[in-house]
Amino acid sequence: MTLKLLISLALLALAGIGLYHTHKSLPPGISYRGPIAPLIDPVLLSDITQHHADGSETRHHEIFDEVFRLVGQAERFVLLDMFLFNSTKPEGVAHRPLAEQLTDTLLARKKARPDLKIIVISDPLNTMYGGTASPWFEALRKAGITVVETSLTPLRDSNPAWSAIWRACCQWLGNNPRGGWLDNALGNHPVTLRSYLALPNFKANHRKLLVVDDGPELRAVVTSANPHDGSSRHSNLGLSFAGPAVMDVLKSERAVLAMSGADTSIIDARIDHHGKKKPANGNPGDLVAVLTESAIRDAALTMIQSAGTGDRLDLAVFYLSHRKVVEALLAAKARGAELRVLLDANNEAFGHDKSGIPNRQVAMELHKAGVPVRWCYTRGEQCHSKLLTLTPEKGNTRILLGSANFTRRNLDDLNLETNVWISVAEASPVAQKAARFFDLQWQLGPDNDPVMSLPYEAWADESRLRYWRYRIMEASGLSTF
Repeated sequence: MTLKLLISLALLALAGIGLYHTHKSLPPGISYRGPIAPLIDPVLLSDITQHHADGSETRHHEIFDEVFRLVGQAERFVLLDMFLFNSTKPEGVAHRPLAEQLTDTLLARKKARPDLKIIVISDPLNTMYGGTASPWFEALRKAGITVVETSLTPLRDSNPAWSAIWRACCQWLGNNPRGGWLDNALGNHPVTLRSYLALPNFKANHRKLLVVDDGPELRAVVTSANPHDGSSRHSNLGLSFAGPAVMDVLKSERAVLAMSGADTSIIDARIDHHGKKKPANGNPGDLVAVLTESAIRDAALTMIQSAGTGDRLDLAVFYLSHRKVVEALLAAKARGAELRVLLDANNEAFGHDKSGIPNRQVAMELHKAGVPVRWCYTRGEQCHSKLLTLTPEKGNTRILLGSANFTRRNLDDLNLETNVWISVAEASPVAQKAARFFDLQWQLGPDNDPVMSLPYEAWADESRLRYWRYRIMEASGLSTF
């Protein structure tokens, strides 16, 4: 009887821990919704890998070229927040050494401008949660650059079935980058058991952005691209922009530093200095808002729910599984909106085969409702952009892009994410380039060269068993998406 009572009390305690940490208050400044502001000097940046009929490959990649250019001219301030910042990659395919190139660019600029204030924020996955050391982070710190590995513990738990146990038994153990003895699934250096105990919490600082002084003003880049060698062939999008909205990027990043127990004074000084300046004039009617976490979800739903007859919605995303978003897309189709949905087939990641969950299951729902669905044609890389475009019959084009996949983990205040919402004229360079980006990837193979997409039937999976597996994984958090 005593044993049964103790087991019951333990299970009750774990249930209480899980319930609390999935509903607790968010840290201050998380789930940030910046005000709608003038969009100043926007530039849309794209990365596209094209596959040709003869088996060759062409890469048109702009995002990190622009990041390196901006860092290379900085005089006073650089803030970088990037999810994956490491050199892991599958064998047998040439990848761009982005982690090394970014590190070298930061080090060179710090050497040339010793007074330059540089802050690098990243996710603890890059050190397997403290179980190994990052040579890139160590080199940056040695040069006097501030490197902050985000503290994820204050965030809500996305996988309470495991996180409740981890919080009760394991979070107090710390870690040791020199005590590893297990093979590292994400690198070459052995890691501790404690690294693998932290991994199933399945939450992250998934943001990808840069803020840098650009002449007398500040400029931001918000993107879906990582400085990660294995990700260097992915398709991605980013927006570079100036103006008052850059202050909102800084304010949202200040919250991450504060949550992680890091010094915020450098960002405070930038906000205080630039926040008092009168914004430059942009094109009348061009607007932007910086959004993080669930504010991204709300913006996406507003865009989709506003679409009707005569309006077009284009969605290109790596993961699509969020039930409210899926239901909103189906409702928009029923209202007469024109939809095109371009998805990654979720068939492989960094040399490892995947099950196709969740995209193939969601694609089945959309396809049966008459929504055109195509798959990006990939050969080892990922269709990694997160782009939603609303082109209404009348009025400005609205675009949502950034780091967030359309999943529960990315949109429901679990991961850290940053996106931008913009409203621009359909004839503007940004809207035109976004349309070309989508249209090119929508180009159907195999008769075209390059081959960019495949029809729904190429990766269709209409198994009801796997469909309900996706639904359970999405609802419970027992998944990596």
